Amino acid sequence: MFNVTTKSMEWGEETLTLETGKVARQADGSVIATLGETSVMANVTFARKQKPGQDFFPLTVHYNEKYYAAGKIPGGFFKREARPTEKETLTSRLIDRPIRPLFVPGFKNEVLVICTVLSHDLVNDPDMVAMIAASAALTISGAPFMGPIGACRVGFEDGDYVLNPTVDDMQDLRLNPEQRLDLVVAGTKDAVMMVESEAYELSEAEMLGAVKFAHEQIQPVIDLIIELAEAAAKEPFDFQPVDYSDLYEAVKAAGETEMRAAFAIGDKQERTAAVAAARETILAALTEEQQEDANLGSAMKKLEAGILRGDVVKTGKRIDGRKTDEIRDIVAETGLLPRTHGSALFTRGETQGLVVTTLGTGDDEQFIDALHGNFKSNFLLHYNFPPYSVGEVGRFGFTGRREIGHGKLAWRALQAVLPASTDFPYTIRVVSEITESNGSSSMASVCGGSLSMMDAGVPLKAPVAGVAMGLILEDDGSYAILSDILGDEDHLGDMDFKVAGTENGITSLQMDIKIAGITPEIMEKALAQAKDGRLHILGEMNKALSGAADFSIHAPRIETMQVPTDKIREVIGSGGKVIREIVEVSGAKVDINDDGIIKIASPNGDAIKKAYEMIHAIVAEPEEGAIYTGKVVKIVDFGAFVNFFGKRDGLVHVSQIENRRLNHPSDVLKEGQEVKVKLLGFDDRGKVRLSMKMIDQTTGEEMKKDETAE
Repeated sequence: MFNVTTKSMEWGEETLTLETGKVARQADGSVIATLGETSVMANVTFARKQKPGQDFFPLTVHYNEKYYAAGKIPGGFFKREARPTEKETLTSRLIDRPIRPLFVPGFKNEVLVICTVLSHDLVNDPDMVAMIAASAALTISGAPFMGPIGACRVGFEDGDYVLNPTVDDMQDLRLNPEQRLDLVVAGTKDAVMMVESEAYELSEAEMLGAVKFAHEQIQPVIDLIIELAEAAAKEPFDFQPVDYSDLYEAVKAAGETEMRAAFAIGDKQERTAAVAAARETILAALTEEQQEDANLGSAMKKLEAGILRGDVVKTGKRIDGRKTDEIRDIVAETGLLPRTHGSALFTRGETQGLVVTTLGTGDDEQFIDALHGNFKSNFLLHYNFPPYSVGEVGRFGFTGRREIGHGKLAWRALQAVLPASTDFPYTIRVVSEITESNGSSSMASVCGGSLSMMDAGVPLKAPVAGVAMGLILEDDGSYAILSDILGDEDHLGDMDFKVAGTENGITSLQMDIKIAGITPEIMEKALAQAKDGRLHILGEMNKALSGAADFSIHAPRIETMQVPTDKIREVIGSGGKVIREIVEVSGAKVDINDDGIIKIASPNGDAIKKAYEMIHAIVAEPEEGAIYTGKVVKIVDFGAFVNFFGKRDGLVHVSQIENRRLNHPSDVLKEGQEVKVKLLGFDDRGKVRLSMKMIDQTTGEEMKKDETAE
């Protein structure tokens, strides 16, 4: 009944297996990839005809995690997987980016790739397994896909690169000083196609070495997919790209001069209007048949790309007149908004981000329900890209994949420099509102986010800046690397290469390649040029930072204290009675974790002090020789019991009350009276011994020996 094909190999410390022919046999390509005990099923289907008039490639990738894969039941009321999680959205983008450029040019039939996590061993991350499964499914599907690709994750520990580190190793690198890198690389046999990373101030050489290491490690994976395809691939789909050379020549003849003049305009809005006018001129010169040709859009784009690309490589002069390594003018400002905890406006040319920081308490941490377990995050970064930022009318209010992806890139870049939660016990939320865009708004979010957090008083280890690089590579091998690319340069170029970091090293790297010809030499030069750009931007950002920012009066103050774990129960009390009393009396918020770390939060410093003293009185031990203020709770014939330290009582013997003989303690004391006592020590049974006569009851100071003598 089944015609099953299975291929396996040892990869790193695990076995990688690809299987097809048993499940989802009606899909064009279906592969279950298994690494260790993590399994992902990838199913590929594609349309046999292009929709009439469609001028773009409709590739859709969905990665979805099933909670049953880890033996879990989803949270929430409905107990069913609902909207995609951030991890699912980011992984869908991760798979899409390297495979999209590898379809045959001109192929515009709809393609759907669905990756489903079937099993998760909590060791091997299913995102890498999904990329491999998707590549294999596409390769055997018959679609005009010029793959396969391989993919892997790389860690960096003690100066050595680590292939496919475990999920736990990559979990919250900020708390794991042993690991300095979480790098994902996808590529073909000959070239790297995609890079995504979170790093902790790695040098350019270390980062390039990690990319090279990854490309070497994916070679056997590519060979395994080819073996599977040789045994199980379907007949290639008969697709021949349409020859629209005659249409292109007509378009070129009708408007090359106007289009070249339009691209010479520096201002984006004026240039956009001029390009639109040039297109109208071209349309007016074409025949009705040419105007209705489905390849007209491709011909127009080819003309635009030829003008932009050729001029840059030949003359080194870009659309807006800059040199290839020149950064646009930068203006950085902080403290714009009076009621926010921190704010910054970062403007680079025609790209601008208004970035706002809010500080919260432990109650504001984000609770994340993931396949490998539940955890909290105290650093949030949200990126918004409204239509007005590019002067357009469009849908507003929906958080799309692009916004999630750009926000995560900025998050990765900034979290490497955050202080430890023990040093700065706040939940930090950064929101980037992109108010203008012509170039990399994610890198503007990095720069603005760094400034905004410093304006809020967050003690970052160092400021972080980011820059987007581009590449134009001609058929003859000549190329130009562009710093701080414009939107048009990104759209018509061959590479989008974003690098963020401090003066000391890289904290995030993201690279997307549109062609399969990027050499290590080009990457090395791009990284070096990006470093120069990053240092220049950091210099401009420093102009906005006159010194350490004052902590906003509107932000909560948080103090931390550590108590012994065996005292946690005493602080909480039966049914939470004690901690509720502390909160009610002091007016501060109190949060305690299982490690005995207590966070006390309030905008009022006196409230924090009161809560701290109440907790300290519960958990601290009295010190021998120390002086305390107490209250008489019981009087007996031989002395008085005084409550002097939290709930701790001690005996003041009748001989230790005053420097004279008393008939009865009640001669000078009464219950409820406040007295000053010195802790003399403990008797053989651990009972507390106190003295009043050694202390001046008026001043609370210890008296000299001659003053205490009878």
